[in-house]
Amino acid sequence: MTTAANSPIVIAHRGASGYLPEHTLAAKALAHAMGADYLEQDVVLTRDGVPIVLHDIHLESTTDVAARFPDRARQDGRYYAIDFSIAEIRTLRAHERTGPDGNAAFPNRFPLGPGLLTVPTLAEEIDFISGLDHSRGRKTGLYIELKAPNFHLREGQDIARRVLEVLVEKGYDQRRDQVFLQCFDDATLRYLRNTLQTPLPLIQLIADSNWGEDSAVDYDFLQTAAGLDAVAGYADGIGPWLMQIYRGKRADGSVELSDLVALAQERGLQVHPYTFRADQLPEGIESFEELLDIFLHQAGVDGLFTDFPDLASNYLLQHPDNRTSP
Repeated sequence: MTTAANSPIVIAHRGASGYLPEHTLAAKALAHAMGADYLEQDVVLTRDGVPIVLHDIHLESTTDVAARFPDRARQDGRYYAIDFSIAEIRTLRAHERTGPDGNAAFPNRFPLGPGLLTVPTLAEEIDFISGLDHSRGRKTGLYIELKAPNFHLREGQDIARRVLEVLVEKGYDQRRDQVFLQCFDDATLRYLRNTLQTPLPLIQLIADSNWGEDSAVDYDFLQTAAGLDAVAGYADGIGPWLMQIYRGKRADGSVELSDLVALAQERGLQVHPYTFRADQLPEGIESFEELLDIFLHQAGVDGLFTDFPDLASNYLLQHPDNRTSP
């Protein structure tokens, strides 16, 4: 890593996704060049059990699957990655994320246009990042999320075991200083720690309880002292939604923060909130720099996920870590 000891880490959310289509190798290369400490990999499985780097269990929002395989949607109209072989996945072209209406989710980002990029496997991406580390003389981390593990189990696939097998194959399974594993499902994290016995640091992601994550986790409970006591028994940190820390501004303009960061850090848990976007600021925030200041210097988080790793890295260079108590 390039950050100083105890300095907050910059995690490139799906790569430099503010500039290039998410989770493509091009987005990861750009994030690497921008100085991100960790590059995120969301992982789902193909029909033949190959871990691929894709945010959703569906394909239509970020690839041309509907044009190439028009008859392969399920009854709900969605194209599930797990219904396609790795050979079929390799024929797809990735593009900027679209919304339900088919238009770009972020209109000012990379144009939709014809897809020029592909969907990488986890193994391919690790080789790619390792190669960049070699040629650029860096040591960049992997930040892997296991997506929808319960969905995969219902489909007969063990995503946790498959991801660890790839990490063993690539020699990353013991690199505690270079790999995080994250998941919204606490049972999966316990399985990783207790059954699969990974030594890698684990991060409990915290969703909003209304999002409908594929898990029985009580995310409101996880934000309490008792909930964080439980998390500390199997994980090394939490990944909360940024709005679970930033509560808005008071009438006098001062920032209101929750006690989540302090409660977690008191229990030895790292705090890596998501997602920091220069083109999607929370209400009351006037600039991306203000947002970074609130979280890095006022809330005192240990790292953050951002679509714009260059902006976060430059901010940290210009503003050395001088945190204040929330």
